[in-house]
Amino acid sequence: MTASDVHVQITAIRTVAVPVRDQERALAFYTGVLGLVKGLDAPFAGGRWVEVAPPGGTTSLALVTDRPAGVDTGVRMTTADAVAAHTALRAAGADTDPEVLRYPGVPPMFAVRDPDGNRLVLVEELSVAG
Repeated sequence: MTASDVHVQITAIRTVAVPVRDQERALAFYTGVLGLVKGLDAPFAGGRWVEVAPPGGTTSLALVTDRPAGVDTGVRMTTADAVAAHTALRAAGADTDPEVLRYPGVPPMFAVRDPDGNRLVLVEELSVAG
């Protein structure tokens, strides 16, 4: 069997794991600072499985303790206004890039790091002209 013989229909990205050292501290940041909502919170494999997601979102972040924290997660989240989000996060004491990055043809964006140093990027939503 080769890869071309396999036909799996992936319908969505469900959860992306973000490694953290302390789930309670991470949960406070992701909900209290980033405004995500706690979803699943259950015992799992001798520990705890905790997920957060944007309100109404279908993709969540699992705050896991089974691997080293302090990574570039590769996670890109959208926001309606990158400048306003950057200003609010800096006012809340979050570790962000010094300024919003702007490149030709690319929406404004900036990185924010959680208390464990995990890097996430907030990207401004693009409006689609009809």
